[in-house]
Amino acid sequence: MSLSEQEQIRRQALDELRKIGINPYPAAEFTTNEFAQEIVEKFDPEKNNFPDVTLAGRIMSRRIMGNASFAEIMDSSGRIQIYLRRDDICPGEDKTMYNTVFKHLLDIGDIVGVKGFVFKTQMGETTIHVKELTLLSKSIRPLPVVKEKDGILFDAVTDPEMRYRQRYVDLIVNPHVRDIFRKRTQIIQSMRELFNSKGYLEVETPILQPIPGGATARPFITHHNALDIPLYLRIANELYLKRLIVGGFEGVYEFAKDFRNEGMDRTHNPEFTVMEIYISYKDYNWMMSFTEEIIRKAAVDLHGSTVVTYGDKTIDLTPPYKRISMLDSIKENTGIDITGMSEDDLRNVCDKLAVAHDKTMGKGKLIDAIFSEKCEHSLVQPTFIIDYPAETSPLTKMHRSKPGLTERFELFINCKEIANAYSELNDPVDQMERFQDQLKLSEKGDDEAMFIDLDFVRALEYGMPPTSGMGMGIDRLTMLLTNQSSIQDVLLFPQMKPEKKSSADGDEKFNAAGIPAEWIDPLRKLGYTTISKLREVEKHTKLHQDLCGFNKKNKLGLQNPTQDEVKAWLENK
Repeated sequence: MSLSEQEQIRRQALDELRKIGINPYPAAEFTTNEFAQEIVEKFDPEKNNFPDVTLAGRIMSRRIMGNASFAEIMDSSGRIQIYLRRDDICPGEDKTMYNTVFKHLLDIGDIVGVKGFVFKTQMGETTIHVKELTLLSKSIRPLPVVKEKDGILFDAVTDPEMRYRQRYVDLIVNPHVRDIFRKRTQIIQSMRELFNSKGYLEVETPILQPIPGGATARPFITHHNALDIPLYLRIANELYLKRLIVGGFEGVYEFAKDFRNEGMDRTHNPEFTVMEIYISYKDYNWMMSFTEEIIRKAAVDLHGSTVVTYGDKTIDLTPPYKRISMLDSIKENTGIDITGMSEDDLRNVCDKLAVAHDKTMGKGKLIDAIFSEKCEHSLVQPTFIIDYPAETSPLTKMHRSKPGLTERFELFINCKEIANAYSELNDPVDQMERFQDQLKLSEKGDDEAMFIDLDFVRALEYGMPPTSGMGMGIDRLTMLLTNQSSIQDVLLFPQMKPEKKSSADGDEKFNAAGIPAEWIDPLRKLGYTTISKLREVEKHTKLHQDLCGFNKKNKLGLQNPTQDEVKAWLENK
């Protein structure tokens, strides 16, 4: 493994710590009694209300000043300054803990425990005067350098490749990212509070399913060795939750991980979180009002207001929300009334509006394609799109007064679907016929058509009460309420392409560039593992300085190259 100069220095410090009898990774419990943010917010010098604090955190900055020094440590709540004086943490003859350990063997990123009292400096900064210092974990890989003052980040790490792949680093150096995920948890807690207050039961349903039902999507397929059968990662938990309504529960809900083997973009991840809730003796009209209550409460709990900012938009989440049928929305945005049109008529409309379509698409998908292309962009403020075509709603009751349509709604906010709900189909004969229609679509080439779940039909045959169900995308709702434009910013560990292994050029390529053999390894240690990386260097003088410094610091005893020689290495093609 090729190590950078900093990584080598930190490993050397690790060895030195062990040589002087300090375990860089102690096993003993370190009990804290305060958090940094609470101290900063509540300390009163006149009351001297933090006379004996024990805190643990990561060193984020250091200012070495002879026999006394300052540093900044960060715990889960925030940052606080600490003050160390040599004779305080080394009261006896042995000054190793300060002179050697703190000054030379500790680094930014190391986790330490401190005990002491709180005071304010002459500059007015709340600070812990350290009486005892304990190393809790040595960091042997340097953090990206980020400057922060008074809670403001001046050069946050923004490289998405690093941030999403190494989320642990992102969380350390970008404190605002931790706040996003705290808010995500608050959103879920807000919803749980509402559901539990109404007596609805939180449940868990299978992730591995013999039939991927409850939605139209392409599933992930796996194999169960003991049973020797294929299994699917669930694309929805709907059919299992409705089985529980059949079983007698009045209301059930689940925060579920679902999986769809489809594309990835700024609003789609193959693994995502959805909340699904089913309430007996309700319909989709009731569920629209309940959905408004859920969104309103989450916004108020998070921000104290129903008005939120998303990018350059101001979105008002105050109920009631606009309600418009899918067909009326299409007419409103295109001027074309598609009510009662045949499949061929709809294809002609798609051609007229330049909406992409193919031969596998039936009436429902053609209507959905027109709506997606021509209407969704206009739905910035909360809007319920209601009364969907039966062909795209195989689990939904037919509309009580509009032939060919179903009692279904989707809630759109900021042009994105946030929730999907129905008056649930509870007629087992009708449900079986709808499943068979889906089978015909599958035979036609629709790889997202729904599977037939005979056990679910059997459950309906025992009788399911009138029920309304709703699924809400937690990831998209979090994006909305935390002003994040990418789903990857609200997922702790989003799906990524496999990490590319860093390549390294052989000695012969370095030799061909005129680089002497003895300088190849130092260049690699400095991070120049390929000639192409070396050629990215803008100033040969800086590289010359780095090489000479590396030679001296590591006592290599090499003859330093001249600046002209280093320049020739960079220019030699």
